[in-house]
Amino acid sequence: MELPLYQVDAFASRLFAGNPAAVCPLSQWLPDATMQAIGAENNLSETAFFVPRNGDYDLRWFTPTIETDICGHATLASGFVVMTRLAPQRKEVRFHTKSGLLVVTRRGDDFALELPAQPPVPVTMPARILDALGRKPAQVLAAKKYLVVYESEAEVAALQPDLAVVKDADRDGVIATAPGRDCDFVSRYFAPHAGIPEDPVTGSAHCTLVPYWSKRLGKKALQARQISQRGGELACEDRGDRVSVAGKAVLYLEGRIHV
Repeated sequence: MELPLYQVDAFASRLFAGNPAAVCPLSQWLPDATMQAIGAENNLSETAFFVPRNGDYDLRWFTPTIETDICGHATLASGFVVMTRLAPQRKEVRFHTKSGLLVVTRRGDDFALELPAQPPVPVTMPARILDALGRKPAQVLAAKKYLVVYESEAEVAALQPDLAVVKDADRDGVIATAPGRDCDFVSRYFAPHAGIPEDPVTGSAHCTLVPYWSKRLGKKALQARQISQRGGELACEDRGDRVSVAGKAVLYLEGRIHV
């Protein structure tokens, strides 16, 4: 069987930046084991699969090791593929997912995605996980993911966590964040439990980051930067029970796989 495959750098204005996602449009679902094997073979943070649904699409995401219930950058990449390759006349794409309806909208050269807000609350992180970060944060909160807050961008950039220990965290990985030098906030995201030591740019992390920074800074529109090695930029907006994250995307690869 031959299947189309696209690889897209999401939340990036140039190649070799942002977060690469594989996108595999399907006419019908493959067996779960096959989709997981393709995700492992691609060895990217996420591989997205979608099938048509009455003008919309059903969408699922696989890391190299697990199926996830939400992914921002691969959803943005999927919308990019639909609106630039499959149906370039479209300005909006609706995806039905395990996290509900996710809509990607084209805004000129940018693509905007709405995600459910996941505001964090103060929590106590297990001491072993906290020590594994290598640097004590000023504040520890969590929603689905841990959120550790530092005083400066330099502290977040300098983190070298012990990922073998972080892998055992009792939540969906760890987000580290701080005020940005030339943006509202910066972040990094570690998810070794999902086969992703450090994710380059993470839409889903901003489900928690945006409500936190919106409340702290007293503003709804925010400029964010994820300071991984590849790096990425996101224009964010706090919309109450939803957050909007927007950015550019670049096509790196278009081909066919044989399964």
